[in-house]
Amino acid sequence: ENELYVIEVNPRASRTIPYLSKVTGIPMVDIATHIMLGGKLKDLGYETGLQKTVPYVTCKVPVFSFEKIRNVNSVLGPEMKSTGEVLGVGKTLVEALFKGLTAAGFKIDINKENRGVYISVRDVDKYDALKLAKKFLDLGITIYAEGAAAEVVHELGSDCVEVTGEEIYPLLEEGKIDYIVSTVSNARTAVDKYIKLRTRAIQMGVACMTSLDTANALADILASRFTESNTELVDLNKMRKKRLKIAFSKMQSLGNDGVYIENFDNSVNCPESLAILFADRNFGIGANGLAVIGKSDVADARMDIYNKDGSDGKTSGTTLVCTGKFLYDRGLVKKTDITIETQSGIRELALYLSDGLVSGVTCDMGVPALKPEDIPSSLEGDSVIGREVELRGKTYKVTALSLGNPHLVIFVDRVDDVDILKEGPLFEYAPFFGERTNVEFVRVVNSSTLKMRVWERGNGETPASGSGACAAVVAATLNGFIPRGSDITVKTRGGDVTVHYDKTVSLTSSAHLVFEGTIRI
Repeated sequence: ENELYVIEVNPRASRTIPYLSKVTGIPMVDIATHIMLGGKLKDLGYETGLQKTVPYVTCKVPVFSFEKIRNVNSVLGPEMKSTGEVLGVGKTLVEALFKGLTAAGFKIDINKENRGVYISVRDVDKYDALKLAKKFLDLGITIYAEGAAAEVVHELGSDCVEVTGEEIYPLLEEGKIDYIVSTVSNARTAVDKYIKLRTRAIQMGVACMTSLDTANALADILASRFTESNTELVDLNKMRKKRLKIAFSKMQSLGNDGVYIENFDNSVNCPESLAILFADRNFGIGANGLAVIGKSDVADARMDIYNKDGSDGKTSGTTLVCTGKFLYDRGLVKKTDITIETQSGIRELALYLSDGLVSGVTCDMGVPALKPEDIPSSLEGDSVIGREVELRGKTYKVTALSLGNPHLVIFVDRVDDVDILKEGPLFEYAPFFGERTNVEFVRVVNSSTLKMRVWERGNGETPASGSGACAAVVAATLNGFIPRGSDITVKTRGGDVTVHYDKTVSLTSSAHLVFEGTIRI
């Protein structure tokens, strides 16, 4: 009732102090010891205090051992229940939280299909749970709810699976529940019930959260798409002293936009995490991915590309086109016939100039790989051309190939009628593609024209795809829909691209600089 109570006075260097000292570079224990012996801050070089700007976001995450201690209530309160702590260091709060929660034992799998979360909250937490439920629903996660939580989901106009009592346990055993959020009253019956539930969840490695703040942080992490392979590995002995400035160009071809940075001095660390940071259209620059341009011993330059979820893009037609413009217009490679090294081999580019700047590029995409093991795919046979495959009880006729990254081409009567938000992920994560796949839905307009919509792995639907357009032409040729050796126009939502397929595949497209700038991380 607006009165302040002191629960505990703890005049000691807690476990937090070593973390703070490591992150800031300020030896707090040494400084405190000198001051207790009569020293002055100004004599120790801290005349203006212990203020210091750190170019990272850091968080301390507790580690618990509830799986080893039976019949302990895991609801958190003022008493100490953690048995250890870990430090998460990142460029953003979400990245630091991801690293901290992962190190603390949370299993955060963004690529798993059919994820589920069980939510049970007190009535007083009902409206705070509203925001949380919406986050999970936006991520396509199935909500299993009880009591007030079920009411919250229904208020959002969404469906949930209502469960009561012991019904939750079969769902846990079947692997349908990935996360549990429970805030319950201190009534003895409620506590006993949820001790049992949390104990079983912890035994099965299911993250169990008794704080809505933690659950909200988890939802933000899942939305960010961080994984252990796309976060920066920070060397605590070589931490940056100030924020890093990175000059970038935002470019687009066929509306497929990307962020392009020069890395000839190898100063860029962990481009996978930068791709996530830069690609965010609300809190970053906004793009479908990141291209890092560096030196090459076998070509004029090297290009590495990363999708907006931080995954390795390997190669991309529109990215190659824009890379050619990036290199020439910046004076990094001053010739119109250039070579670029990619993870999928060396690509040859012919640049077309207008007023001394590159306006268009023809790119040789190489010979398409048709053998399933080269795509890679677990489908059997020497090739997959117009073959029927079954997926989730439905039969589809598909053509699979690789142009440095895997493609699955499906011919349809009307591309605009495709439910791509449903069909795209279905094929991207198809079990016969171990590394996921790009998916092209293609209509044959006539013998020289195709119309295409594309779902890119790691990016979702994009306005166009250069390698996807090439894959569409190869598939249409192999299925006998169009002639080999002629120029084919592929119409996409981002514009038209010309593709020529004979022994190798080439594409011709325009390239445009959107803007240039500098970002600090």
